[in-house]
Amino acid sequence: MTVFSEVDGGLEIRFMGETLRILPWGPNALRVRARPGRELAAPHVDALLPAASPQAGVVVIGETSARVMNGRIAAEVTLKERYGADIKREAVIRFLRSDTGEELLSETRSHFAGPRTRSFKALASGSWRLEQQFRAYEDESLWGMGQPQHGAMDLKGVSTTLLQQNAHAVIPFVVSSRGYGFLWNNPAVGRVEFARNVTRWTAEATNCLDYWITAGDTPAEIVRTYVDATGHSPQAPDWITGFWQCKLRYRNQDELMSVAREYKRRGLPLSCIVIDFFAWTRQGEWKFDPAEWPDPEGMVAELDAMGVELVVSIWPTVSASCENYRAMTEQGLLLSTERGVPVVIPFPDKDPFGAGFFTYYDPFNPAARAFHWDVVKRNYVDRGIRNFWLDACEPEMRPAHPENVRTALGNGAEMLCAYPLLHEETYRAGLTEAGIPQGALLCRSAWAGSQRHGVILWSGDVWSDWDWFRAQIPAGLHAGMAGMGWWTTDIGGFYDGHGGSEAFRDLLVRWFEFGVFSPICRLHGFRVPDDVPPPAQGEPVTYGQDTFNIFTNTGGSNEVWSFGERVEEVLVGLLALRERLRPYVEAAFAQYARTGDPVMSPLFYHFPKQQDLFDRGDAYMFGADMLVAPVLEPGAEAREVCLPSGETWVDAWTGDEHPGGTTPTMAAPWGRVPVFIRKARAQDLRPIFETSTD
Repeated sequence: MTVFSEVDGGLEIRFMGETLRILPWGPNALRVRARPGRELAAPHVDALLPAASPQAGVVVIGETSARVMNGRIAAEVTLKERYGADIKREAVIRFLRSDTGEELLSETRSHFAGPRTRSFKALASGSWRLEQQFRAYEDESLWGMGQPQHGAMDLKGVSTTLLQQNAHAVIPFVVSSRGYGFLWNNPAVGRVEFARNVTRWTAEATNCLDYWITAGDTPAEIVRTYVDATGHSPQAPDWITGFWQCKLRYRNQDELMSVAREYKRRGLPLSCIVIDFFAWTRQGEWKFDPAEWPDPEGMVAELDAMGVELVVSIWPTVSASCENYRAMTEQGLLLSTERGVPVVIPFPDKDPFGAGFFTYYDPFNPAARAFHWDVVKRNYVDRGIRNFWLDACEPEMRPAHPENVRTALGNGAEMLCAYPLLHEETYRAGLTEAGIPQGALLCRSAWAGSQRHGVILWSGDVWSDWDWFRAQIPAGLHAGMAGMGWWTTDIGGFYDGHGGSEAFRDLLVRWFEFGVFSPICRLHGFRVPDDVPPPAQGEPVTYGQDTFNIFTNTGGSNEVWSFGERVEEVLVGLLALRERLRPYVEAAFAQYARTGDPVMSPLFYHFPKQQDLFDRGDAYMFGADMLVAPVLEPGAEAREVCLPSGETWVDAWTGDEHPGGTTPTMAAPWGRVPVFIRKARAQDLRPIFETSTD
């Protein structure tokens, strides 16, 4: 019996009714695919780009084992005998450093009896529930996986869903302190557990096993190889590094323009202003409501004259009452359900006003993507709109039952994690074809490879409290480790912020400081209406009336002058600081486009040998030369900062020097977040922090 063979420069194993193939895929990387039966299947959506050129690994075949090597990584496949097992023999994969023989990652069983290391449980003739198990290592730290909200910096011990949800963006790429990066190249809904006893990846329904693994000496080398394999971001347009003004919601053209004009009247920097949701006629018509936005061309022209970009919110939702519903239904362009009427989410709409029931267009269908973009181009792009806010693009479903969703390619459980990737691809391709290759896309979700479409991932509808604020720092750092260097939050949080509350004003200032040192600096939120009194201490926040009406009308004021004179003075100073930072931020964006190095990165990314930094999620590197330590406690006016060793650090505000490896306590009044600069760059960068340069 021939078990092992050399195929396409790699290794193929046919054993116990399974076909397993391991191929070189980029430098120091291997791609693993498997499926019961004689033939492999292509994934429904592939995050990996085609290999740049055909590669041949070094393949060595023995009687009971075989090996394929590509650069610094090797896969060793051994036929193992299991006593007392349900399936006694199986082919087990072990990944090694080819230069040292050190084990990187190895398959295992959680119990000797089963299930197997790669367990396929049949759902139908071409679909399985998949479980893949690897060894757990006590000395391992893990980072990445997109944008979580659990607040943990080290993912060891974390269990997380592979299901796109508001504020939980799934990018299934993880970097290990053991020197490997691992991409679960599968858009299926599932779960991953980085437990102490086993690492387990599951797909609720899939047509194949597909993952990619690379070896590297540092986290930076691993992330760069991953970005090479899944795609680099384009160069960022210069304006995105400035200040973005946004709120839920500006109700009409006059209201939005009055805010933009006021920023200019006050002499405040403003790069962008955003039209949030409900600017449409009906969901699925994808056009301005002419009663509220009568002259989009004139609006864009005036904003252009001010040097302000406009971003417009578009949802992929479709109402049964919209003018496109019948055609899209008859042409099969919508997501539907496996059982029952085609309803995916209940949500408010404009006409008729009130709760409606909507589905989504189906980006897994090329014809649906073309139809959607044709409408968007006609109603927005041809009227001057260049930048889009792709909200609710998980897609958001209530309840979230992806197995009850039918796409053009099959059941939703097999592929829905890739919905945002295809949605974003539609817009990037459409804008490029329209001659607007640098149009911005602000998105609430992303999947592996989204960075190649120039996507700004934002952290979703988070709450205005300190726990949620603290969680945003690890969220942004994990996103960067998963390739998403264009990232931001709602400054101040989205829900329950009361502009008249002293407690909220403290949080807002600290969040604004963080926003100034984030890749994208964007003020947003669903604020409590201005005429609702602040809650007493310990009392819950209320909006004064039914939140349905407030949500669809407008929340409280959310401009930098909306929170009292003292806050305004601080925020105006922070805006000026961000303006002085912009050349430095633009250089960091350019570095990200070239290499994949995140604009905002964990401390260990630049200091990989310092294991004491592996779990630090309270500070980060902004670009390569600034260390930022946000104030994360209410009422605090100072904080300790752990400085990586091997450097002399200069206080950006005072010029005082501090040796690495120390933990100084730094004064942090409002508007002065602790920032340190590498000594070698201090002469160049310290003037940014000198207010005399205003």
